[in-house]
Amino acid sequence: MARLCRHVRRRKLLCDHSRMLISAPCVVTLTWHLEDTLGNMIDELVDPVEFFFGGNDLLQKVEEALAGHEDGFHVRLHLEPEHAFGEYDASLVFFEERSAFPEGIEVGMQFDVLPEGCTTVGLRSDAIYTVTEIYPTHAVLDGNHPLAGIALRIELTVRDVRPASAEEIERGGVGESALTILSTLAAGPRTH
Repeated sequence: MARLCRHVRRRKLLCDHSRMLISAPCVVTLTWHLEDTLGNMIDELVDPVEFFFGGNDLLQKVEEALAGHEDGFHVRLHLEPEHAFGEYDASLVFFEERSAFPEGIEVGMQFDVLPEGCTTVGLRSDAIYTVTEIYPTHAVLDGNHPLAGIALRIELTVRDVRPASAEEIERGGVGESALTILSTLAAGPRTH
């Protein structure tokens, strides 16, 4: 689309178009390259995906870096664990009887609600538990995010910015969040 601009004093431009700046609430369309600090690629989002800005779709440090910018903005960030997916918490790793789980349980399956019959007390209700090992009599579950304890480098490009719809504002998101997308990178099927 051609942009019509005219020059004014001091070499500033006045344009007949306005590009939306990123501010809450809006929807940003992003691509990214995510790696650990050793340069090992964790994920590459080549096809642009929409995220709700001002809700729970993006990490706080990512939102801080994007705020006030527009489409075309490109940034590289270094995120320590406390600004990404938290420190690794060994108390979130536990054993449960194999019989408490459905037939066909596999390493990588995730549970946001543990099946009846699980006996570990004091578990966080907001965690997603991933099956990390299976033995004949028990299974090992881990409530840490797969990227917990890992410092990350993320390179982001803003592909588009648009106003959020009333439904997106009410929901606080556009669909799957970045956290959900990233949590499925290192895991397998998810069970509800």
